[in-house]
Amino acid sequence: MTRQIILRVLVLTTIVSSCKNDNYIEGNIGLQLYSLREQFSKDVPGTIAQIKSWGINVIEGGENTYGIEESKFIDLLNKNGIKTASVGASFEELKDNPKEVLRRAKAFGASYVMCAWISHTDDYFNIENAKEANKIFNEAGKLLKENGVSLVYHPHGYEFKPYEDGTMFDYMIKNAQNYDFEMDVYWVVHGGENPMRLFERYPNKFKLMHLKDMKVGTVGNTTGHGDVEDNVVLGTGMIDIEALVLKGKELGVEYMFIEDESSRSVEQIPQSLEFLRKI
Repeated sequence: MTRQIILRVLVLTTIVSSCKNDNYIEGNIGLQLYSLREQFSKDVPGTIAQIKSWGINVIEGGENTYGIEESKFIDLLNKNGIKTASVGASFEELKDNPKEVLRRAKAFGASYVMCAWISHTDDYFNIENAKEANKIFNEAGKLLKENGVSLVYHPHGYEFKPYEDGTMFDYMIKNAQNYDFEMDVYWVVHGGENPMRLFERYPNKFKLMHLKDMKVGTVGNTTGHGDVEDNVVLGTGMIDIEALVLKGKELGVEYMFIEDESSRSVEQIPQSLEFLRKI
């Protein structure tokens, strides 16, 4: 093979690889709408248009339509070409009214339902809370699964307290029959766990991800609470976002949602997108 042919092959490989990455960014990297809660409270149509202007075509949200009718909110998403891959649901709703959760998922055309918090007392999450949640998630997950929707739970940090030979999260994931998980890499680290080790230990259990970086020097805890201003642009903090994105993609994580809870989210989200496009 001549040197000229080799160079052409290398160029073609680079172009194909770049196109594949662009397609993944366009179809599989989205935004968790909570990132723009302040903006939505003032201007729903404008905020949805802003999301579209960033080149984001996939979102997670829908449990809050910020004062407008659900049908109008869905119509705005559709007019902007934005797909709802995952809708949120509270723990109480999954417990008391899972049929409403299913109705909402179907209305938005979502293939996933995500729960991000298990109700418990005074920040003290214990194994009884975990067992109750496991029962509720398995029951609600069965109903959703039978209707073509997958339930995922988003650990928030308090689940990583020790239990037996592991943690309460290990108990939950080993007993999850009708639900899977969404890994929020920030809250995993904040709770004292290693997200890469979780991927390696449970390679088939994480269907979605939240991409969120943590300011260098942040001290975590197992309460599930922290300072939202510790959210920084992806790739500038203390979490190896690039390695986790690549690992998640390798394992078949279907959607990864940028979530930026800080007051700087409007400025930081485009920078985070730019970082992801360079991976």
